[in-house]
Amino acid sequence: MLRSKKARLMRGLEFAGFTLPAIALIVLFVELPFIMSIVYSFTKWNGLDKVPKFIGLGNYIDILSDKSMHQALIFTLLFTVVMVTVTNILAIILAVMLDSNIKGRNFLRAAFYIPNIVSLIVIGYIWRFVFSEGFESLYNLTNAGIFEISWLGDAKYGFISIVLVSVWQAIGFYLVIYIAGLQTVPRDVIEASYIDGAGGLRRFFGVTLPLIMPSITICVFYSLSNALKTFDVILSLTYGGPGTSTTSIALDIYKTAFSENRFGYGTAKSVVLFLLILVITVLQVTVFKKREVEA
Repeated sequence: MLRSKKARLMRGLEFAGFTLPAIALIVLFVELPFIMSIVYSFTKWNGLDKVPKFIGLGNYIDILSDKSMHQALIFTLLFTVVMVTVTNILAIILAVMLDSNIKGRNFLRAAFYIPNIVSLIVIGYIWRFVFSEGFESLYNLTNAGIFEISWLGDAKYGFISIVLVSVWQAIGFYLVIYIAGLQTVPRDVIEASYIDGAGGLRRFFGVTLPLIMPSITICVFYSLSNALKTFDVILSLTYGGPGTSTTSIALDIYKTAFSENRFGYGTAKSVVLFLLILVITVLQVTVFKKREVEA
């Protein structure tokens, strides 16, 4: 009896020894700053004053009439819809192709994944050079009209440029998840659909797609949250321009806090962004989970 209690106590101490350092770091670097940001969202603070001025819901009331925030919200939602749709559709198509017996599929998987391990800031600056200097050189060589377009100087093309770069960078991550999902589909189910005479499209939409719904749930969740938080690529590619046409909520928060020195107002905007992401992702996961089926 005493030995069993001592064994349980030792296991408990061992478990605490492994988990407490991680919990302490998470609390210190994640939870505490999050709580402090909520506190500062109710204050007027420029980041320098020792004592922030408490103003209650003043910052949140100002957000309701903040035109820059509204424009950033519209851009972010539009970008999110396009980004999530295009990324997941292309990733599924590529995953189906790379899950088949084609030559060089392992090389192609690696090639698609490589951009995902590069920093978005670096990628943004690289593509900024491509869209400006690179396209100018290609236009001089080919006289093709597509290279004469001001991809970063026009609001419409600036949006397209951000979507193209973001999809190019992210698609490898979702591709890996979809390939893993496709490899879990039972082969006997696929063979049974062959015997029943189902065509390729019918077999994919009727058998394969429902069985990889867990992968779709994960990919849509990550792509949704990442698109709503998009910041790096816009900062380095267009800096929200031309004007404020490609300013996301995250970039608007950055400008409010670090360019205008309105840290209290900036944290209030960040809390709103957090709540927006929380509501949308919870609804998405709830809806998609109901559509998942078991093999």
